[in-house]
Amino acid sequence: MGVHWWLTFLACCGGLAVISYFLGCFNGAVIVSKYILRDDVRNHGSGNAGLTNFHRTFGSGLMTVVILCDMLKAALAVWLGSTWLGWLSPAFALYGKYWAALFCLLGHMFPCMFGFRGGKGILSGGMIAIMLDWRIALVVWGGFIILVLLTRYVSLGSVWAGGSFPFISWYCYPDPFIVVLAFLCGGLVVWKHRGNIQRLLNGTESKFHLHSKKQG
Repeated sequence: MGVHWWLTFLACCGGLAVISYFLGCFNGAVIVSKYILRDDVRNHGSGNAGLTNFHRTFGSGLMTVVILCDMLKAALAVWLGSTWLGWLSPAFALYGKYWAALFCLLGHMFPCMFGFRGGKGILSGGMIAIMLDWRIALVVWGGFIILVLLTRYVSLGSVWAGGSFPFISWYCYPDPFIVVLAFLCGGLVVWKHRGNIQRLLNGTESKFHLHSKKQG
């Protein structure tokens, strides 16, 4: 592989990172609340731009729009990663998926057009797991659903999702670069839930209820 190939590779990685980041910036909860409901979700409840806070604040009326926005952008980013780097070499398609996933999560969590105040990456991260491998999705989603059903703590399921992601990725794809990217992705999710972890330890974390507070 000559210098020209490596320059092309670096350009593709850089372009993919930028596009994936800006895709991630399209935060469903912020867009729906700020531009449709005219009441920024980040001014309510936990201040988080995520589905749980959106539901607690505004109810379930527009939750589907939020879900579709956050999941579709992640699916598009991972697909672009696979296609873009896979075009250079089929062996790089998986790297492209994880690379795009990382920057999509960064965009979701720290959106530049919304003051770098975004969500915690659960919907987008869940879609990323589905796009990567059914085994990864099974572990991440399976543990999340079981924990939320048993405890009604969405945050506990979310911490499981972030914490388990790098280890199941390591099991499925024992490649050093993949493992590093997976730990960065999972670590970001867990770090964004550090406040929830503290409240779980203190016994002050709020449980999820099917009906929002506004609905009674």
